[in-house]
Amino acid sequence: MKILHTSDWHLGRSLYGRRRYEEFSAFLDWLANTITQEKIDILLVAGDIFDTTTPSNTAQELYYQFLCTVSASCCHNIVVIAGNHDSPSFLNAPKELLKVLNVYVVGSMTDNPEDEVIVLKHKNTVQAIICAVPYLRDRDLRSVEAGESVEDKNNKLLGALKQHYADVVDAAERIQNQLADDKTEVPIIAMGHLFTKGGQTIDGDGVRELYVGSLAHIGTEVFPCTLSYVALGHLHVPQMVNNCPHIRYSGSPIAMGYGEAGQDKKVIIVNFSDKTPNIQEVSIPCFQELQRLIGDTLEITTAIEELKENHSNAWLEVEYTGIETSGNIRQIIEDLIADSKLEIRRIKNRRITEKAIHQVCEETLDDLDVNDVFERCLDIHEIKKEDREELLHSYQETIKILQEEDSQEF
Repeated sequence: MKILHTSDWHLGRSLYGRRRYEEFSAFLDWLANTITQEKIDILLVAGDIFDTTTPSNTAQELYYQFLCTVSASCCHNIVVIAGNHDSPSFLNAPKELLKVLNVYVVGSMTDNPEDEVIVLKHKNTVQAIICAVPYLRDRDLRSVEAGESVEDKNNKLLGALKQHYADVVDAAERIQNQLADDKTEVPIIAMGHLFTKGGQTIDGDGVRELYVGSLAHIGTEVFPCTLSYVALGHLHVPQMVNNCPHIRYSGSPIAMGYGEAGQDKKVIIVNFSDKTPNIQEVSIPCFQELQRLIGDTLEITTAIEELKENHSNAWLEVEYTGIETSGNIRQIIEDLIADSKLEIRRIKNRRITEKAIHQVCEETLDDLDVNDVFERCLDIHEIKKEDREELLHSYQETIKILQEEDSQEF
């Protein structure tokens, strides 16, 4: 039996206003072909299928076309869980219909842990037991009590998350014991969408902090040793968790931002032909080159000329850092790329920004994230340092709740 683990597709994501449907389509075509070539039996998609809770018609079309294509191939079963970017209700809506195609969707947790345990069969033979745990939202795991400290909230949330995984795995183990015979033991494979302790991220990868405080660091003790493999989503960098070869993030399939440009994107193939699973990383081709150029006018123009000589069609993010305040850097770059396939996606002129900030003593929202804005608010109101931690945690918790709102619910 062979499984393929992928995650964090973010279908529908744009890059500074540029739609990327051609990239997503090319990736899904490649993935479907890889599944056929590698004779994959089970496909696991560990969350963040879409980039928003209200995916466009084109993003939905790519998703459903892909499921239809793969379900008609050698792949016997597909399991999809929701990530923090996904709408649980949207993913769940067609789940009964998708079961006809042997596509199993888990959009949200329920009161019954067995709802997240999926027994996958082919020709009446059980292939695997899947603990399909979706992204666990704060409101699903704990209730708010008056007078709770930040530490109390964190401990309650972490304890509830651990307990939920334990309950789902216990349900899977009961099924495994029922199916046990003298010849083979059906493997239990877990799926999850969360942030683990020591997880590697990079600037600009778009990963949102899911948990405030210590809860951004879920340890491997959440995953019992009875699990043969753990397929995780959320972090965009392909990686093992805590040097455990069988606990992995597959990472995002395309560069979601310039922080990921040049990163080797992968899917994970796990072969269960022997008692010890054989794990193989398969590199994904780059379907659209991204290039970040940083420097003065000479350095930027030289880099663009080299890209033109190589007939590159890269999308460019340019950051001018020259000493002189050059107000016409955009025109210079546009003239340079006029006879090429290069595209400008963003130009940042650090000198003009610094000059404006120095003169006006204010920053633009483009220069700030949501936490920066709140910290400026604390500064303006002269909030003391000892009072800031509690306010910051409360603010981050509010932002997290807003990010988790499911606009598809009714």
